Amino acid sequence: MNDNGTVPTSKKTTPDKAAPARRAELLATAAQVFAEHGYRATTVRRIADEAGMLAGSLYYHFDSKESMLDEILTGFLDDLWARYDAVLTAAPGPRETVTALVTASFREIDRHRAAVALYQKESPHLAGNPRFSYLADSRRKFEEMWLGVLRRGVAGGDFRADLDIRLAYRFLRDTVWVAASWYRPGGTHSPEEIARQYLSMVLDGIAPRP
Repeated sequence: MNDNGTVPTSKKTTPDKAAPARRAELLATAAQVFAEHGYRATTVRRIADEAGMLAGSLYYHFDSKESMLDEILTGFLDDLWARYDAVLTAAPGPRETVTALVTASFREIDRHRAAVALYQKESPHLAGNPRFSYLADSRRKFEEMWLGVLRRGVAGGDFRADLDIRLAYRFLRDTVWVAASWYRPGGTHSPEEIARQYLSMVLDGIAPRP
């Protein structure tokens, strides 16, 4: 067994598909370790130690460290886009859409805080890896979604006519997702309360001027 996240051919095992709850638990542990120490600096042995098992036992669940990273990121993005798509399908007005998307984002930070931090740290380093090409696709889709909502809001008079759409998008994106660096589940404020406070400040800044 190699500590770089791969298994020699003679020792490679078939992932155990019969224990989804255990896999989810191990992925949560791996996400936390990756987020704290960085993907490249994290060994399979470190993850196994945190999970209270032998390093070799991880290979009954995952065939490589890269597979763990892949499942963590796809799990987070699948959940995020399921929430976003539900908002967009409901087709509320632009202001209501911004409210629902921001609230959904904070809920996913609450649910996937380590995965969000990992996504932010590692995405630039994974850009050249074909296995993770979906990260760039998701970023493009995310940008198109937000720019579309903001343009619709300006055109309909929900937001200021002089609003710089791209600057507004970047502000919304960065100020929401940076919360993963300080937010802790179970803290003083729920994700819904944080979203409400955030929106009360943001929407007053982009509402039409009297």
